[in-house]
Amino acid sequence: MKPIRTRTARAIAVAIVAGSLALTGCSSNDGGGKGKSDAKSQKDAAEQQDPVAYGDAAASTGPAEEVPGAKPGGFINVYMQSDLTHMDPGQIYVSDAGQFANLIHRGLTNFQEDEQGNLTVVGDVATDSGQTTDGGKTWTYKLKDGIKDEDGNPITSADVRHTIERLYSKVIFDGPTYIQSWLSGNDYRKALPDGPYKGKHLPDTVLETPDDKTVVFKFSQPRPDLPQALAMAGYAIVPAKQDTKEKYDKAPAALGPYKLAEYKPGKSMKLVKNDQWDPKTDSVRHQYVDGYNFTNTVSQASQTKRLISDQGEAKNAIQFTDPVDPAQMADVVTDPQTKKRTIQGYQPYVWQLTFNLDRVKDKKVRDAITYAIPSQSMVQADGGRYGGEIAGGLLAPTLPGFDPTYDPFGKLKKPNGDIEKAKELLKEAGVKEGTKLTYAYSNTPRGQAQQVILKDALEKIGFDVQSKEIDRASFYEQVGKLNNPYDLYMTGWGQDWPSPSTVVTPVYDGELVADGASNYSHINDKQVNELIQKALKQEPEEAAKTWEQAHHRIVEEINPAAPVYYSKQIQLFGSNVGGAKYSTESSYIDINDLYLKQP
Repeated sequence: MKPIRTRTARAIAVAIVAGSLALTGCSSNDGGGKGKSDAKSQKDAAEQQDPVAYGDAAASTGPAEEVPGAKPGGFINVYMQSDLTHMDPGQIYVSDAGQFANLIHRGLTNFQEDEQGNLTVVGDVATDSGQTTDGGKTWTYKLKDGIKDEDGNPITSADVRHTIERLYSKVIFDGPTYIQSWLSGNDYRKALPDGPYKGKHLPDTVLETPDDKTVVFKFSQPRPDLPQALAMAGYAIVPAKQDTKEKYDKAPAALGPYKLAEYKPGKSMKLVKNDQWDPKTDSVRHQYVDGYNFTNTVSQASQTKRLISDQGEAKNAIQFTDPVDPAQMADVVTDPQTKKRTIQGYQPYVWQLTFNLDRVKDKKVRDAITYAIPSQSMVQADGGRYGGEIAGGLLAPTLPGFDPTYDPFGKLKKPNGDIEKAKELLKEAGVKEGTKLTYAYSNTPRGQAQQVILKDALEKIGFDVQSKEIDRASFYEQVGKLNNPYDLYMTGWGQDWPSPSTVVTPVYDGELVADGASNYSHINDKQVNELIQKALKQEPEEAAKTWEQAHHRIVEEINPAAPVYYSKQIQLFGSNVGGAKYSTESSYIDINDLYLKQP
């Protein structure tokens, strides 16, 4: 969720900064009253911890199960605040682009979700979720017949090889790195610095394509999570014939049910049916509507207002990844007819105030700032109890083994911060009044509202806060630079599948400090690194204890990122939109089952 990015196999990477609003306004319109008892709780989150199943060929065979009452035809209107972060699969590691990816891209595997939100990894372009005979060190995939790109070119194993190998090149800088590092180590780029673009390839001892229909991954140690990793949007297929390198990010070739027909950067986008997509090859997606009209200039407040009114084009509209505007929350949850048109769920994201450890080097200073954060106010700026719950640690309630009592900074007891404790620590650290801190934030309503809250809290303990606004679409790219000029930045992360390995490793492994990597704090602690390597080699039950040990050291002894709150989701859709439900995989509206009741 890299950035609120996610995936509890479930989630997608790190949701990018979705909007939000008002501070004081939220307190009077935070979804109280009638709606109080039905905000999602940690009990709901625990239900999202179920293990993911691996599907066989039968489960992977299309077409997808029909949605009751679904009709063909019409266009769904999609409201977004800003442009997609990326459209090139290799660059996709945030949730808005992940939602989009399931409409036009396809990978070797995908997540199939039932009505209860249970997840099964199935073959997408592959015939099943994968076959291994040696405990997960070697995985073999066979490709389905009839898979073509939008121009009718058949997809072969050479396209899969090309997809993996292009991730090694400098063309790709912002996507997941699991499979590359599993195949070639943390310095994987050195193994194929030009990717496949100069005719070189990874050796067959690592990645083999013995024929047009077979792909074999060979790892030095077991990688039982490979089927889930391959289901990430970042590993979707880029056909070799269609690859335009950097330009692919603005004009990708579709394998999924829809293709890009029109794109006006920063303004709008139109998707239409891909006539080369064959439903018989796809057990997950549908092609009910004729297409999607994206408008990328609709503020969160305006999205909510339009969908509450449910007039005209709004009847056919959805919120894509933005939630209900916090300032209008009560208008949504206290009106029965409007509330019927919402989807809700507990997201696998943790919002944290990340410290740039190259600049904020004193742990006492980091601890002081952590104590000073008014977590409750930060939650209020993101929808109150419908938007989140105060976080004690950096692992979300959707992860197996979550400990709701873990709260080393006493945030549950003092939800609005402990200013005196913070001042005491700063005094011990010898920090002078008026010391400057540079805080970077995303230019979303939520980012702007929380910036005011944080700045006020940090100025109360004596800092001179310099706030720097960054465009939402490039926020993670900017804070992901090693030489970024910021001391602090709010980041969100969700697991890529239900394992602490997909949080602790990408965000806190010192071996992954690099431009474009997700270690935003630049933490590089020998003991944490060793615990990560130890856990990665253990069986899940034993590994759980090691991950907990690593988590405690990170939070209590290093504090590279202050836990702020666990994220929830509530979104609106128009009254003419059918098939709308919450997806535990994406943590947004399920994009695969939508149709229009009256096309």
